[in-house]
Amino acid sequence: MALFIVTFVLHVWNSTRRAAEEALQHGAQPMTMWQHAFSGAFWFESFQNWQSEFLSTAILILMAIFLRERGSPESKAVSDPHSNTGH
Repeated sequence: MALFIVTFVLHVWNSTRRAAEEALQHGAQPMTMWQHAFSGAFWFESFQNWQSEFLSTAILILMAIFLRERGSPESKAVSDPHSNTGH
């Protein structure tokens, strides 16, 4: 949980810094970190990142069901069809 909090705070900080740089380039007033943390742009980029991470994790889990390592004691028998090992 501590790693998640640290990385999330770093994400807010870096995202705020980058958004401030872009605002200054366009002559706009930059948001504070607190304002940026509750902005739609921040949550949009956060959910894009989380979506890709959860998708890749889900693919790894689902593929582990069908992929088997030959000779592994943790694996199902490689020669057994999926219909026999689904229990």
